[in-house]
Amino acid sequence: MDASVVVVGAGPAGLMLAGELRLAGTDVTVLERHPRRTGESRGIGLTIGTMEVFDQRGLLARLGAYETGTMGHFGGLPLDMGILGAAHEAARTVPQSVTEEALEAWATDLGADIRRGHEVVSLRDDGDGVTVTVRHDDGQEEIRARFLVGCDGGRSTVRKAAGFDFPGTAATTEMLLADLRGVELEPRMTGQQVGGGFVMVAKLAGGIHRVIVGEHGIPPRRRTGPPAFTEVADLWKRLTGTDIAHAEPVWVSAFGDATRQVTEYRRGRILLAGDSAHVHLPAGGQGMNTSVQDAHNLGWKLALVLRGDAPEALLDTYHTERHAVGQGLLANTRAQSLLVLGGEEAQPLRSVLAELIEYPEVARHLAAKVSGLDIRYEAGAGGNPLLGRRLPHLPVTTRAGDTTSTALLRTGRGVLLDLDDNAVLRRRAQGWRDRVDLVTATPGPVPEGSPLTGTTAVLLRPDGYVAWAAPGSHHDLATALNRWFGPASGQGR
Repeated sequence: MDASVVVVGAGPAGLMLAGELRLAGTDVTVLERHPRRTGESRGIGLTIGTMEVFDQRGLLARLGAYETGTMGHFGGLPLDMGILGAAHEAARTVPQSVTEEALEAWATDLGADIRRGHEVVSLRDDGDGVTVTVRHDDGQEEIRARFLVGCDGGRSTVRKAAGFDFPGTAATTEMLLADLRGVELEPRMTGQQVGGGFVMVAKLAGGIHRVIVGEHGIPPRRRTGPPAFTEVADLWKRLTGTDIAHAEPVWVSAFGDATRQVTEYRRGRILLAGDSAHVHLPAGGQGMNTSVQDAHNLGWKLALVLRGDAPEALLDTYHTERHAVGQGLLANTRAQSLLVLGGEEAQPLRSVLAELIEYPEVARHLAAKVSGLDIRYEAGAGGNPLLGRRLPHLPVTTRAGDTTSTALLRTGRGVLLDLDDNAVLRRRAQGWRDRVDLVTATPGPVPEGSPLTGTTAVLLRPDGYVAWAAPGSHHDLATALNRWFGPASGQGR
């Protein structure tokens, strides 16, 4: 084998996956068809869920200066994310180009092999490995890997070549986007219905303003390239009455509301992550953020399988968990599409939902959904409310000093967090010490009503989700360890 894993695509999903694999000690080669980073930023923010992921890996400092805030939206209706009481706020001013630069530096520092100007033209899975044919400036070559992961976007070559089914609906309309210099516009971060369409303005770093504009009832155009800026400016003036034609366009693009998802995230030794697996209307930056979290879910599982610690069946949980998340993503973005792109006929729906958002439980539900905090994976029967959820940020004191549950995950390993100094519990986990850190800690103050109240121990997967908790799990610790980390050392791995 030339590589344990070949990742196709150096966007947020591919780079996050490369970093996760290298953190776990697995070699990885990333193939990217573009010779250099494009600098384009389809996404311009990080949700609370992704902020938690980046904090778990110590990546927030790599993003540089950024602004955070609690205000978001659901289909253009303002939504205060502060109702979630999360440890982080969403980052509002992090362009995707900055996210990619940070992730690439992290993955490269860890030893990932990133090859730009390498375009995949064909692939073959023979059951023992995957052979990839790659075209580059020096000609063509074959690379062989144990697994291949397609992170190459909505028009994924990997998805098409491997024959994944990609059902869904075609775009019915489109919106135009432009990043502009030399213009001052009032921010409309949650968007706004105006006349016969929808407009949005976001202020980015470097004096750049992003405008998004769409007209109700206009079908998408067949395009072979990005729209001309004059098309954006003309539509903007028609809907808002404001002339932006004098601005300097930095980047212009168009996008639609096509909604599709592959029926399976894994076929043999080929897997998909990010936009390769799901496309939808961009709404609140959920696409890029979900893509990063796809990779965060897959990386540690793939590494455990490649090291021989866990059986290959562990990879099936990647499909089970993330396909369900993708279905939820498509459902909520389709609902938002009706609110944003619908004309006057959608106004009664907007009015009713605006009334419902005033109820805290409704606001909390929608805020969690678009923030990535509503995810709960299957973790066995039990009454502990933490099971299957990401552990909330928890200050703890260990023998080494003060730290947090988030910082304990920086190594990318599992963590058994013993909050009751239970020597018997730690002995039961000894056979997994090569994959799981056993940490005895005293928790800091637990807020009233927190699901942590009364919890004496939690088993954290490397992605921060709770695989077992005491009290409340209806299966024992060894069962959970075996399920997520493979058999104990010396037990037939």
